[in-house]
Parts: sequence; structure tokens; C-alpha cells
Amino acid sequence: MAACVFLGDEVSGLGFRLAGVEVHCPEPSEVRALFQRLREEARVIVVTAEVAAALPPDLLRDAESATWPLVLVIPDVRNRVAAPDLVAEVRRHLGMAE
Repeated sequence: MAACVFLGDEVSGLGFRLAGVEVHCPEPSEVRALFQRLREEARVIVVTAEVAAALPPDLLRDAESATWPLVLVIPDVRNRVAAPDLVAEVRRHLGMAE
């Protein structure tokens, strides 16, 4: 079982690979199947916003709200697709949104 895996583009994955993280750079047609397989095998899944956008919204929402594995959506190095604003999400969940 992998402790942490990364799903995203090759450039963004370089830093994760240097840190010893298992890196996957899937084709758009492979994203869903790979993500579902990794949910069963990994403890933490780091996904770029671009790859997350290729997942069905319900699948991503269920994965993010599950307690295991931890799923984090981050921007890629080139910031082509904006990642969700985590601070705003936490405030909204706590009822502190403006």
C-alpha cells in the first residue's frame, strides 16, 4: 500500500517524485479508473486541479468528503486550472463564510 500518490502532469510530479512519492501522469481516458484503484491502495492522494476536473463531480466530492484516503486537490505548476480555495471551503463548512 502506497502512503502517498500523486496524479497530475509530469512537470508538477517532478517535485513529488524527488520526495519519494509515487507519481502517475494518466491520459484523460484513464483518470477515472486509476483514481478509483488508487482510492483502494493509497493513504493520501494528491491530485492536480486539471486531473480533478476530468473526474465526475460526484466521484470527486465523495472522495474529498471520505475520511480515508485523504484526497487533496492542488494547482499544477503552470496553474492552468485553479484549485479550490481551501480557506474559503473551511470557512464555509464552519459557517463563517462572508
